[in-house]
Amino acid sequence: MTTAKRYATFRDFYPFYLSEHANRTCRRLHFAGTSIGLACLVTALVTRNPWWVLAGLVAGYLCAWIGHFFFEKNRPATFTYPLYSFMGDWVMWRDILARRITL
Repeated sequence: MTTAKRYATFRDFYPFYLSEHANRTCRRLHFAGTSIGLACLVTALVTRNPWWVLAGLVAGYLCAWIGHFFFEKNRPATFTYPLYSFMGDWVMWRDILARRITL
């Protein structure tokens, strides 16, 4: 059994994160899930209903995990690197918006 590599910084982790998202459909699902999560967060703030935050987290992770299990066929990094993976979702989302990463 091999142990997972530990990353000291997010900067070191992000190239690994991107390598785990090589499949275009997986990236699209991540982008959609993160966008839905953001919309739910805005709705929670506007309506002052915290249940929208939970809905956003569920929708975001569901989309991402479908992408990994059915399209990328790998184990989501969130299980090993929860904080860095959450950060990676947002950085990848930004990079897709900026067209540094293609959908």
